[in-house]
Amino acid sequence: MAKSSPVKSASRSLIWLGVIVVALVLILGGGVLFANASWFPKLGLDLEGGTEIILTPQLEGGQTISNDELNQAVSIIRERVDASGVSEAQVSTQGSDNIVVSIPGRPDQATLNRIKSSSKMELRPVLLTGAPTNTFVGSNGKTTPYPSPAPSLQSTPTAKPTDGSDLAWVTPALQAEYNAFDCASLKNSSTNRAPAAKPLITCDDKLSAKYLLGPVEVEGSEISNATAGIATDSNGNTTGQWVVNLTFDDKGTKDFGKVSTRLFGYYSKDSSDPRSRFAFVLDGKVLEAPAMQGAITNGQAQISGSFDQTSAQTLADQLKFGALPVSFKVQSSDTISATLGSAQLASGLIAGAIGLLLVVIYTLFQYRLLGLVTITSLVVAALLTYLVIAILSWRIDYRLSLAGVAGLIVAIGFTADSFIVYFERIRDELRDGRSLESAVEAGWKRARRTIYASKSTNLLAAIVLYVLAVGNVQGFAFTLGVTTVLDVLIVIMFTHPTLQLLARTRFFASGNKWSGLDPDALGAVYRGAAQFRTAGSVSAGKRASSSREAARRQTIAERKQAELVAAGGASEKDEEES
Repeated sequence: MAKSSPVKSASRSLIWLGVIVVALVLILGGGVLFANASWFPKLGLDLEGGTEIILTPQLEGGQTISNDELNQAVSIIRERVDASGVSEAQVSTQGSDNIVVSIPGRPDQATLNRIKSSSKMELRPVLLTGAPTNTFVGSNGKTTPYPSPAPSLQSTPTAKPTDGSDLAWVTPALQAEYNAFDCASLKNSSTNRAPAAKPLITCDDKLSAKYLLGPVEVEGSEISNATAGIATDSNGNTTGQWVVNLTFDDKGTKDFGKVSTRLFGYYSKDSSDPRSRFAFVLDGKVLEAPAMQGAITNGQAQISGSFDQTSAQTLADQLKFGALPVSFKVQSSDTISATLGSAQLASGLIAGAIGLLLVVIYTLFQYRLLGLVTITSLVVAALLTYLVIAILSWRIDYRLSLAGVAGLIVAIGFTADSFIVYFERIRDELRDGRSLESAVEAGWKRARRTIYASKSTNLLAAIVLYVLAVGNVQGFAFTLGVTTVLDVLIVIMFTHPTLQLLARTRFFASGNKWSGLDPDALGAVYRGAAQFRTAGSVSAGKRASSSREAARRQTIAERKQAELVAAGGASEKDEEES
């Protein structure tokens, strides 16, 4: 005999759930065998420990860092860390000027570079350039040696410079300082600082070229977006060279357009003129100083150089989240131990086990053997949650903190709540005189609306909490959101199909008193308002108990109608028929 439609649907759901579980196991197993995955989820800073980096600002003489600048730097660094996929990291201030970054586990070098590099971007026009010896390239493109500096040279421009490319900036004293400057002096220096309104003598990041740059004309904070990609030529063919594409905000577009127009004028007259070049300066070193071969007024620019995919993406991430208001250097980098440790983790797991035990006791007491469906559903939910968390730990470096463990414990109650709603709807349908198979289908139609509404609220709360919170609270919100989605999946693909199959078994369909679905134990079986069906095979004691249960569950209108019938009056229905 062919299976009924509900049974086929239940079988399909359970098979697909099995496929999902097997797929997750294979994905995680493949990661363990062929990648750096682990069968166990990664733990957060509070449970495992990690790396602590203390950053201190690089300030000019007499310069200070304000609270607003410090808070801005904290926000930018936090965004960089989050962009790298590190979860449960902590970024905070220390004293009046230091920033402390605590990262769980052992972060990779790319993540450390994102944090350690202060990425103070400045765009300065080039005045002079040359090899890192005492030579320079003039406007005629020729290399000319300079004499050694004299102590009494003029240090103030004889004429006020009109723009950043004006050679009036190059006083004899500055010229002499540039002549004597050795790029090797920057080898062990992470930053090379100069006031934004003053010229800067520096070299490129490879220390292979020396520059005398004009004052800052475009700030790095005016860059609104930065992406890494492969460069293309004029025909649209890829060159294979990694570049960083920049997008400027409104102010940056205006400033960059003005400067690029001026520099393009120099390029048009003499393409070898250093003043046709615009230097992208990161932490005082020139990343690239391309010639301005056209006026760029649309706010789109491109940095090219000796990038690979990793370095280009790292720089793009740093610039995308804004330039720090001041440069920072690493004061110290140390390994730190767990702030809570395994004892607290064990306590959290024990609390979760106690909560799970109480749920099991309640469901068995309230629903008899039907409670086994709840217990089995929780086991399946726990398996899926574990696999998902472990895979997320591998793929996005998610870390399970004690707050995340708390989210998992809270989810036990939320998950059990879904089953209770469903079971009570089935019981209501049995009280209404339906058979068990019919009650399961009708109860599901009524219960799923309530379950969906409840889970949607939980998920929305988790999303809002995750977006607005930081640190450990985000871990709580994340696990709560994941378990909410899996809860709905379990109810649809396991709990309901399991009840569809159990409804066809003799034990549950007959209403055994240990099944939790005994119609007599649930109360009198009635059809419609105040119309009760009595079962001849039921004892007088059970009928009396069932009648009391049915009377207790009646609405006010049903009670009044029953009282009217008991007093010998005609019911409204009888009056209508007469």
